[in-house]
This record gives sequence, C-alpha cells and structure tokens, in this order.
Amino acid sequence: MATTSAQGPLTGVRVVELAGIGPGPFAAMLLADLGADVVRVDRPGGSGLAIAPEYDVTNRNKRSVLVDLKSPDGPARVLDLAARADILVEGYRPGVAERLGVGPEDCHARNPKLVYGRMTGWGQDGPLAHRAGHDIAYIALTGTLGMIGRPDEPPAVPANLVGDYAGGSLYLVVGVLAALHHARATGTGQVVDAAIVDGASHLAAMIHGMLAAGGWQDRRGANLLDGGCPYYGTYETADGKYMAVGALEPQFYDEFLDLLGIPEHAGARKDLARWDALRDAVAARFKSRTRDEWSAVFEGSDACVAPVLSLREAPHHPHLAARGTFTEHAGITQPAPAPRFSATPTAVRGGPARPGADTADVARDWDVPDLLEGLA
Repeated sequence: MATTSAQGPLTGVRVVELAGIGPGPFAAMLLADLGADVVRVDRPGGSGLAIAPEYDVTNRNKRSVLVDLKSPDGPARVLDLAARADILVEGYRPGVAERLGVGPEDCHARNPKLVYGRMTGWGQDGPLAHRAGHDIAYIALTGTLGMIGRPDEPPAVPANLVGDYAGGSLYLVVGVLAALHHARATGTGQVVDAAIVDGASHLAAMIHGMLAAGGWQDRRGANLLDGGCPYYGTYETADGKYMAVGALEPQFYDEFLDLLGIPEHAGARKDLARWDALRDAVAARFKSRTRDEWSAVFEGSDACVAPVLSLREAPHHPHLAARGTFTEHAGITQPAPAPRFSATPTAVRGGPARPGADTADVARDWDVPDLLEGLA
C-alpha cells in the first residue's frame, strides 16, 4: 500500500503544550509521535525535572519556545499560539492557568474551536482538587495500588506507569482527539478534564465487574490475575532471574506443565485446595535451571511463558528487535512510536526539544512574530 505521509496521521494538527512534568509531557509526546506539530512553551529556568534536556525522551518530536508567563506580555504570546492551535495541553493546579491569563475562557475568546486539555491528578473539582500529589497517591485512593503485590507484603509500586501515563496521559490523548473530532464537525471547542484518579479507576472496570459478580476478592494475591493463581505469576530461576507465566486456558496450562516437567499436576488447575502444592511444585522446577535455559525450553511453544527482561535487555529480544519496537535516535535507545499505521507511518523525527531552541522557526511557521521579542 502506498503511504500518503511520512509524518503520521496527525500531520497538520497543531498543539500547544504548556511545560510541566509527568503525564502532560508524555501525552504531548504521543501526539507529536503521531505527527502533530507540538510546540512546548518552556519557562525561563526550566521545569526543575532532574534530567538533562537532551535525555528527556518525552520531549522528542516537539519544538520549544521560551515564554515567561509572569512577564507583562507572556500571556499574550501564549494566546497568539492558542489562536492558531487545534489543541492546548496544560497540567497546572486548578485555577493557575486562569490566574496567568491563559485559561479556557481567554483561549476560547481567541479560538472558539480550540480543544483545551487539562491534565491533573485529582481533577478540576472535588475536595482534593487543589492539593499537591503524585502518581502513587492518586492510584492509592482509586484502589488500583492496593491490588498490586503479594498478600504478605506492602503494595508494589508500579513506577509511574499506571497513574501518570496509563490513567493520565493516555486518557488525555483519547479525550483531546475525541474533542478535536467534535470541534471539526461542529466548530465548537471544549475543555477536557483528564484526572489521573478518573483514568486509573476506569482502568479497573473489568475488575469491578468481577468484584460485583463475586469473582474477585478485594485483597491482594488472591485472584486469577493478581498473582494469586499459581499459573499466572512470576517465578525465580536458578540464577536469581525470573520467568513470567500466563497459562490460563486449559490447552496452554497442559502444555506449560508438560514442558515444565510436572504433568501430574494437571488436575490442580481448578482445584483451589491444590493451588499451594502446585505453586510449590512450579517454583521448585523453575529454581532448577537458569532463566535462559527455561527460555529455551519454552521457545516456540504456546505455554504462555516468557523471560522477565530488564530495560536494557528488552531491546535485544529477537521479537522486539525484528519488529523495531525500540529504536535509537541521537544516541538514546528508546521505544519507537506506537501504535503503527499502514498509510501514515510514524517515526522519531527529532530528539528531545531543547528549551527555546525553536523559537525563531515557530514564530515563522505559526506566524507569531512577537515570539521573537526578547531573543538575543
């Protein structure tokens, strides 16, 4: 099939990102990966994130301008950009954008079609809306954090993937793209309130259904998908590494036991009284060989078993390497854009945007000459 664009399906969409940390930049990176022209409005002095700008992969495929929103003409520069944009993304506490003069009303007065995306942890309203917080607190209140980990240990912290990125960034992107579709159909923009507590709760929709049906216990390590099931979990190998097992269906379970060498436990699949013995048998077998030896045993099978790889190991796995799941750009190995498109392929077009480095180009391309005021 012939391709129509080398930039991605969002080519031609303009996005203004008011610089922040965490889920906002990741959401804007995803829009940029999909081909949008994302202009990040950085503040003089930086964001305070403890990473050098050249390594901040969440700023790839973007351009950056410097605007001091607390200066007399700062808000006007942002409003000039908003007037020419399709989407604006901000991650301030509720009310801050309004006080700075770049809230939804000010932006919509200049551009009624603008989709105004708001990214917060607690949301725009509610008792905690104005409280500080981070990923771990947001997922704690939703019940999501309490689901993760062994029953006899504290809840396991899933980095900031479940809250910031899954419950936050991805819901913001879905929201602004849905609102963009509406804006293009009706000419009317709107505000998208993406709260991590909402998204992280929504992620557990299936679990809540199972809980209501009596098919899920409201405690850790006691259920089919949370490590409570002996054929859905992780096991240590002889070299201190791990294998992951997800042999849920009967045919996969049988193949798993055969390759592991304990077919006599076939009848334990639905017999919860035998699960402890099954878990002990599985653990003992995995401890008898190294991770790589077990990987070879299960290679090419449908037993649903995989080695647990580290971040540095993952790009070298043959399947991920064959698909190009990871790529290298400017000396940094990083995940390639996802998902994939047949007619509008995506790519890492540029490395992390350096604060203010693209001001002149954006001033020209977006026809906002006042951005150049104050440049040396």
